[in-house]
Amino acid sequence: MSNTSSDAIPQWGTYMREVYLSGKGPEPLGTVVFEEIEKKAIEKLKNHPGAFLYSGGSAGTWSTYTGNTTALNKFRIIPRMLVPCNNRDLRVTLFGVTYPSPLLLGPVGVQGTFTAEGEYAPAKAAAKLGIPFIMSSASTRSIEQVAQASGNGPRWYQLYWPRHEEVTFSLLKRAKENGFTGLVVTLDTMSLGWRPHDLERSYLPFGHGVGTQVGSSDPVFMSRLGRKPIADEIPEFPYDAVAKQKLLVDGDATAKDAAQLGYAWLAEANFGFYRSWEDIKPLRDNWEGPLILKGIQHVEDAEKAIDIGADGIVVSNHGGRQLDGAIPSIYALESIMKSEKVRAAQKSGKFTIMFDSGIRTGSDIIKAMALGAQAVLLGRPWVYGAAVAGQEGVEQVIKIILADLDISLAQAGLKGVADVLGRADQILTKVDF
Repeated sequence: MSNTSSDAIPQWGTYMREVYLSGKGPEPLGTVVFEEIEKKAIEKLKNHPGAFLYSGGSAGTWSTYTGNTTALNKFRIIPRMLVPCNNRDLRVTLFGVTYPSPLLLGPVGVQGTFTAEGEYAPAKAAAKLGIPFIMSSASTRSIEQVAQASGNGPRWYQLYWPRHEEVTFSLLKRAKENGFTGLVVTLDTMSLGWRPHDLERSYLPFGHGVGTQVGSSDPVFMSRLGRKPIADEIPEFPYDAVAKQKLLVDGDATAKDAAQLGYAWLAEANFGFYRSWEDIKPLRDNWEGPLILKGIQHVEDAEKAIDIGADGIVVSNHGGRQLDGAIPSIYALESIMKSEKVRAAQKSGKFTIMFDSGIRTGSDIIKAMALGAQAVLLGRPWVYGAAVAGQEGVEQVIKIILADLDISLAQAGLKGVADVLGRADQILTKVDF
């Protein structure tokens, strides 16, 4: 990316020229094609059974996962010609902060099972490129460790909602103290989805104390167990579920302790305690920054989010990982943006609409923004980049999709993302292959 000053428009499209001029192809991943990066990640993790599918897999028959991309493909962009769209501007303003693009790195848990760098890889990559990084509650590093890796980079915190209010408030306090400015509350994962590929292997890293580092480092959660917080813990890589389980069965004291902590954290944050809309108020009262609800798929829920004082939503079906047969996320966005109440709240600047589930290309981002999303969250592609090449792999994935977006805007005759937002009736058509 070329950018000569802090006020200059980031020129993401220059990445393509840089690759051509290098004569070496795109490094370090060796490809700019999502499916090829995915294949490389599968190959890299082939000796760590279960690791790839924990991120790459989906609920049930994978129908929601495949539906997300199929539905996106049914929206087609209608190009316009002879439009002077030089110096295209990808910048967006979210909650009063201007970012270099509409892309955010979405929250993905247990990164330490994909790469030795764990959450450090995406945190550092995002910070380097000015992209907001959303840290998962299921991280293999603590809030403090990720904040240190992120440095001055923009970062938000994703909350898997604890059962006990005092634990919740402790996490919010730590997030605020460590520079996380947005709170993303995931609503669709009060319990784990039905995932046959994980069930077949009994693959649950949390049960071995991996992905529970936010909890084990929390003073309030640990005090409930009569213990002191564990600071600066980094789980062993590679994570070998079979070996860990054998140690546990054989009575290894360290393995037993990790399992006890892991299941205690699961019981606290992810094992079937379902909330109501009234429960949002304590979060709103104890978080001064943007409060964003993730997992919204129904128009009435989007309208309720406005009523209870949320600052924004992420229209998402968790990348198909929670409910088999759910509505494709892009169709949910289309439906939600037909609401006059939602459009009015967005226009007033008091309510922000974001999108995830199925984003793979720059054209996908154009489609989501044309339908009304102000930003998009990227998930699996950057995870695969991290699995293959760590921080540098994540950086390349970010550059790939934003260069693709920049160039696709030009090919469509669009001057920037502001030229796209909410203009589906002029930019898109829907086809039925």
